Amino acid sequence: MSEPQTAPEEIRVSSDRRTLTVRLKGGAADSFTAEMLRVMSPSAEVQGHAPDQRVTVGGKRDVAIRDILPVGHYAIRIVFDDGHDTGLFTWRYLAELGQHKDERWHAYLAELEAKGLKRER
Repeated sequence: MSEPQTAPEEIRVSSDRRTLTVRLKGGAADSFTAEMLRVMSPSAEVQGHAPDQRVTVGGKRDVAIRDILPVGHYAIRIVFDDGHDTGLFTWRYLAELGQHKDERWHAYLAELEAKGLKRER
């Protein structure tokens, strides 16, 4: 079993509530749009219970972060202004998302296009 990811040094939401910045110990930081976090939520509602059940979520371009709640010493729960609040964003998941941010975002945009979905409501 691999070691758990350590907690970030800082988690900050921008004043417009549309960007989350996660700063790791040592200074490295990743910034995520609220839209990205919402459409890539690790919740069962978005990810399903198996890879073939994953849902492509459109219409979230203007979503904002309403609140961030700590979950133990390993994750945060992000409450979005559209009411979604069931995903647990573990430190490991946030680190992985940061490492593959561009490729995941481009894959998401391609999925939207292939399914005829839009980022706007």
